Amino acid sequence: MIFTMANEKDDSHLTESKTGNTVLPYCFGIILIGVLIQIVGTIKGDPIVFPSVFEILRTFFRLICQAHTYHLILTTVVHLFVSLVISSGIALFIGIAEGLSDFIHNLLKPLMTMLRSIPVIVLVVISMVVLNYSLVPYIASSLILIPVMSEAVCEGCRRIDSELIDVYRLNSTFNLKILCTVYLPLMAGFLKQAYANAVGIGIKIIITTEYLVQTKNSLGKAVFSSSYFTAYDEIYAYALIMILLVLLLTEVPIKILKFFKLF
Repeated sequence: MIFTMANEKDDSHLTESKTGNTVLPYCFGIILIGVLIQIVGTIKGDPIVFPSVFEILRTFFRLICQAHTYHLILTTVVHLFVSLVISSGIALFIGIAEGLSDFIHNLLKPLMTMLRSIPVIVLVVISMVVLNYSLVPYIASSLILIPVMSEAVCEGCRRIDSELIDVYRLNSTFNLKILCTVYLPLMAGFLKQAYANAVGIGIKIIITTEYLVQTKNSLGKAVFSSSYFTAYDEIYAYALIMILLVLLLTEVPIKILKFFKLF
């Protein structure tokens, strides 16, 4: 028990040290982005296309103080959430099937490769032709996220120790209970990474689709309006909002799950 408590203290100390060593360089990285924008703006000599960092920050704080901005964010987050639910359900089914069967893995490999390789703009345009415009953000983003997440699920499934699989096979066949109590906990690391990647990719795809289909009250539509009126300071400010949104959606859920010891 003494050794356990000592190990817990050591792990806690290492975690705090690692966090401290990560936060400072990350903050400097943000400052570096601002410096680079300022340098490019100075070299280009076009304050309209490359406004100063202070102008961007002034616009950013103006936008986050407006209720309408949160309406835009909510619309985009809803699109992202629905797309993640759709793609997660399908990717989990496909990934488990691919992980358990080499035949299914090889059968679906060309399709997954095509979905990963197809340009986003092509997929969005095809979706606009086939589907109602209101469905394009959901369907286009889900189609691109499915191979990203299914690959992680498949890899996680294949990395599970075969001895652990043999243990459950002695008492039961593969079923929903086995999936939830054996496979998902053992694949937690892969699922966490897949989720983080899916959120980052999903935000970019959804805003692109919102931009193209002119979805009302969305971040994509706001970016289009800003570009139409050459308000580049707003474009950079919206980009900053999107970055913070990705950080919020990837870091906060993981912290909550760690707090409740689910990861």
